[in-house]
Amino acid sequence: MPAADPTPVLLRGADRAAFAVAFTARLRRAGLPAGITETDDLVRALAASPPVSRTALYWTARVALVRRHADLAVFDRVFAAVFDDGPPLPLSRSAVPPSRRDDTVNVAVPGSGDEAVSGGDGLPWATLPPVVAADETPADGGPLVPDLRPSELAALSGQPFEDLDAVQTAALGEALRDTLTRWPHRRGRRYAAHPAGRRVALRPTIARARRTGWEAVGVVRERPVPRPRRVVMLCDVSESMRAQAAGCLQLMRAFATVADAEVFAFATRLTRLTVPLRHTSPAEAVEQAGAAVGDRFGGTRIAAGIGALLDSHHGQSVRGGVVIVASDGWDSDPPERMSAVMARLRRRAYRIIWLNPRAGAPGWTPAVGGMAAALPFCDRLLPAATFADLTRAVLHLQEVAGRR
Repeated sequence: MPAADPTPVLLRGADRAAFAVAFTARLRRAGLPAGITETDDLVRALAASPPVSRTALYWTARVALVRRHADLAVFDRVFAAVFDDGPPLPLSRSAVPPSRRDDTVNVAVPGSGDEAVSGGDGLPWATLPPVVAADETPADGGPLVPDLRPSELAALSGQPFEDLDAVQTAALGEALRDTLTRWPHRRGRRYAAHPAGRRVALRPTIARARRTGWEAVGVVRERPVPRPRRVVMLCDVSESMRAQAAGCLQLMRAFATVADAEVFAFATRLTRLTVPLRHTSPAEAVEQAGAAVGDRFGGTRIAAGIGALLDSHHGQSVRGGVVIVASDGWDSDPPERMSAVMARLRRRAYRIIWLNPRAGAPGWTPAVGGMAAALPFCDRLLPAATFADLTRAVLHLQEVAGRR
């Protein structure tokens, strides 16, 4: 026969359901809103993790029954009253669950019977610490309160691109893709039946009139079927855009995979990156895109790149679409050529958005010849120095591109 488990289990042989019902009933009488759902959660929690000590039972019941921070005092008072044979538990203001991070210090819980609880057995949230002045810090060796930290991605999104490594850039790129949950549409040429339509659909109306002696009792209306608006993005990968190239590449992949956009990179010549960036693997997509661009981190010919796009068969994708140009405006072509090319682009595109990494700097003005020549033909000039700027640009594009 197998040997008996030497670990003592609290409530051994007791009915878990009866204990949960009685305990939640006592909590309700004390003012804590614990109903059938919370009782069932406590029964399941006790079955999944049988309590080996009074402290383990305390945390299991607290996780299953407490939903609000204001109810912790009631829970602690009722729990101490039920298990009054043990030492009193600390009040909710000082009972802090241990952190789940491995690099945090151990948290001592007074009255638990254990000297310390390691950082891997704590709750999935952190209890808000009380507001204590610097001179009121307890010196009796009480529990250490871990500081609440912001989201890692939210903290990294405000840092410049040159301060991020490859792993952080890829993670922020996936978060940028999640921002593109929807994309604006334009009015299509096809029509479909809809109660809010303004035009009468003749064929469905006549077909329905056959049932009523050719009297059009019910009129069927129709409206245009919306179609996604085309997006075309051109990204500058020259030497002056070396630090921002990785972030703009993630934005291009987000547009290519979610918005079905056409994306291009240019330095001294134009390179189409739509097919490589649509790869299912982010690392493979970035590697293939880097291999396809042979003139990166060199000179810059913005006007020549835009002109090559308009002269190619991909120039038809610009018609009626949203064109996004990510560049700092440094161009070796003369400003007159930039003005002529942007005028052609303005006649075809629905909106032209220019993303400049230096546009968010205080006191910045478009003094560069290429940027100054292109600015009169742009609808908006937005900063693009961080992933937070790219996220705001995406949200702006979703709003502006949907306007008629």
